[in-house]
Amino acid sequence: MTAVRIPGRARIVVALAAFIGLTAFTWPFVVAPGTFGSNYAPPLIFGALLVLVLAIVIAEISAGGIDAKALAMLGVLSAVNAGLRPLGAGTAGVETVFFILVLAGRVFGPGFGFTLGCTSLFASALLTGGVGPWMPYQMFGCAFVGMLAGLLPPARRRWEVPMLAAYGALSGYLFGFLLNLSFWPFSTDPNSSIAYLPGLPFTEQWHRYLLFDLATSLGWDTGRAVTTFTAVLVVGPAVLTVFRRAARRANFEPTVRFEAADHSDAPPAQEHPARPAGSAPS
Repeated sequence: MTAVRIPGRARIVVALAAFIGLTAFTWPFVVAPGTFGSNYAPPLIFGALLVLVLAIVIAEISAGGIDAKALAMLGVLSAVNAGLRPLGAGTAGVETVFFILVLAGRVFGPGFGFTLGCTSLFASALLTGGVGPWMPYQMFGCAFVGMLAGLLPPARRRWEVPMLAAYGALSGYLFGFLLNLSFWPFSTDPNSSIAYLPGLPFTEQWHRYLLFDLATSLGWDTGRAVTTFTAVLVVGPAVLTVFRRAARRANFEPTVRFEAADHSDAPPAQEHPARPAGSAPS
């Protein structure tokens, strides 16, 4: 069941948004701190990404890919995530919104997961006063988490929840790995062995970032991974059942099939005897 379809024309926009998003996260490997690109590129890139996401939504509404039921489901889950996030964010890396992103992306599809990741973090930032330069990074980091959950391969019922729990743990580390790229060039002493140094080869720069991530973020990301893994294992089966029941009742994508009519059971047509020419009907 896919609540938000991605037709051919929207796939190009989604692919472009994903590519620009990855470029925005990995900009330290492309431009040097202190140059024009490093000061202005990230805000401009994420501004362009927000325009692209808006274009995706408008294109899907005009094409019938997002109906009122999908928008209502998106609003409800965004509000649920915005309410859950203050319960865990900021405490030893405990994060309470990722398991909803993983399960919703799995049931409703990658397009819904991508959109839910953006709207959930946006609503949460407005609710908690967490609006800042880090918000676009968090929005698109969660968007990737929900989208990739919708792209996971099919699995049997007994293996589906363990697979989603393992992916949830992996997504906790992936989210932290991406978010650290946004402030790594400005947060360490240039003389440190884990600091960003412009002009270094990519391999050495990558090695420095891996050390930075392990030294500063591994414990926090582990808390997020354990929380998501446990939540998916414990409440995942019940939430999947609820989501799938809601998807069946909403019938986001009714299948229309045209079949030839079967006249085998119709009574045979009555035959009338031929009348002589010029005779009037009785």
